Amino acid sequence: MEYIKLAEAYSELENTSKRLHKTFIISQLLKETSEEDLEHIIMLLQGRVFTDADDREIGVAAKLVLKAISVSTGFSISNIEKMWKEIGDLGEVAEKLCGKKTQNTLFSSDLDIKEVFSNLQKLASLEGMGSVDQKVKLISKLLTSAKPLEAKYVVRTVLQDLRVGVAEGTLRDAIAWAYLPGILPNYDLDTNQINPENREEYNFQVEAVQSALNKINDFSKVAITAKKGIEELNKIKIVVGKPLKVMLAQKVLNVVEAFETVGKPAVLEFKYDGFRMQIHKFEDKVTIFTRRLEEVTNQFPEVEDFVLNNVSADSCILDCEAAGFDSKTGKYTPFQSISQRIKRKYDIEKMAKDFPVELNIFDIIYFNGEDLLSTPFKERRAIIERIVKEEEKKIVLSKKIISSSEEEAQEFFDESISLGNEGLMFKNLEGVYKPGSRVGYMIKLKDVQDPLDVVILGGEWGQGKRSGWVTSLTIGILSNDGFLEIGHVGTGLKEKPEEGLSFGEITELLRPNILEEKGRELVVKPSVVISIEYEEIQKSPGYSSGFALRFPRVKLLRSDRRSDEITTLEEVEDLFYNQKKS
Repeated sequence: MEYIKLAEAYSELENTSKRLHKTFIISQLLKETSEEDLEHIIMLLQGRVFTDADDREIGVAAKLVLKAISVSTGFSISNIEKMWKEIGDLGEVAEKLCGKKTQNTLFSSDLDIKEVFSNLQKLASLEGMGSVDQKVKLISKLLTSAKPLEAKYVVRTVLQDLRVGVAEGTLRDAIAWAYLPGILPNYDLDTNQINPENREEYNFQVEAVQSALNKINDFSKVAITAKKGIEELNKIKIVVGKPLKVMLAQKVLNVVEAFETVGKPAVLEFKYDGFRMQIHKFEDKVTIFTRRLEEVTNQFPEVEDFVLNNVSADSCILDCEAAGFDSKTGKYTPFQSISQRIKRKYDIEKMAKDFPVELNIFDIIYFNGEDLLSTPFKERRAIIERIVKEEEKKIVLSKKIISSSEEEAQEFFDESISLGNEGLMFKNLEGVYKPGSRVGYMIKLKDVQDPLDVVILGGEWGQGKRSGWVTSLTIGILSNDGFLEIGHVGTGLKEKPEEGLSFGEITELLRPNILEEKGRELVVKPSVVISIEYEEIQKSPGYSSGFALRFPRVKLLRSDRRSDEITTLEEVEDLFYNQKKS
């Protein structure tokens, strides 16, 4: 398929805010896509060229793209920078300049999907001496052949800032619309609603796609299978060794609300201040993934041993929390004390000794060939109680009680807090496992002033002794329409790295993600997540979220969080209105 067809679809998607219209646009594109190009199209619609489980990144900064635009169009970098500052979107700059190229394009050829996808993937593999020039050459080659509209989206994809509003739910529905019978054209574009007489059939088709995604978390493979029919789609199974998205929990403010959400009686479990591990065991092989689906098996060799020695299963997928503890006192320690182990590649044994972890198992989603996603939680809990041999400070089951009593729940909450934990999880005894979803089957109870997980959207270059560092950070929360600003923060970051999370560390994380700069201000790709403490949430028309944080302070880097797992606008609204009542 020619890349221009995808670029035209991008343009249509960017120019509508109606979810069903977006779904229709994508479904029509998918219908025209050959099986050979389908995997690439699905990935590119998400603005990416690597899957969640693949830790490679395109890794190209905006200044490098400036050079590529200059090489491919013949315009000077200074002129391009001037346009960039005026327009604020390097993709649009490329579109305008590629429409009036001054370079000879006699030897250019039309772009196709496979060529664009392949060359973008190559960018991640270019390292070492001369790699910058090679990356410029690769991007400029694409731009030389690109039509103006194609150039716009090539640049945005390179910068991982597509801006066309394709949410995962929209892509899921589009796959159903494209390949499963009976839905189109039974929707009303004006009202953005599925016609009522088609609602049941629509839900059935979409659920079939969602069920497949729950099992393999791969839109491309699900789309390819859906194209063969719903019967083939229903044959998709969980594969041990391939990570699934973890189920997420809603927040509540007190035990009364917790019971109202999950029902009585409920399972109450300690909520540990560690990081999520999804552990896959197949015979004598153990693979460990974070909640971001990154493999960290090598970083936690002791956890691998715990599972091999203490879990009686030929194959299983366990949902766990690795909690750090003080080797001298045995008391649990905060997440930041063990977070540095996640990315560690050297001195693994020393790190394991200095920052030990206890594996707390709280769920299982696959056991000896059986998919447990639809199995009630009480039965899943019974399985882990049967197959896990507990060993204190190595591998244990999350501490739990089953209760209907608000008084008992409060006492259990207080006990958890006193031991250094974050609070409690409340779980519906009959609840199923919903990967990637925040459902009422599982909720978390923590302090009202619980830190917010936010994404960095931009910042400001420092001055004086902080020159060269990004200082004042623009932070945002998640909404259905993307990321919304909720304030600026610089307090809490340190000047010396040995004192904690530093300006220098944050700057190095942000540097490859810079999308645009205007004077000292910069906009970055929303990928770095931090945890923010605050005194109060206030109404504020000055920020797109409508809220601001009073006295915000950076608590820690959340390297275990993706940007789509941060605090939502709905959660901030709940916190705001509940704090006003207190």
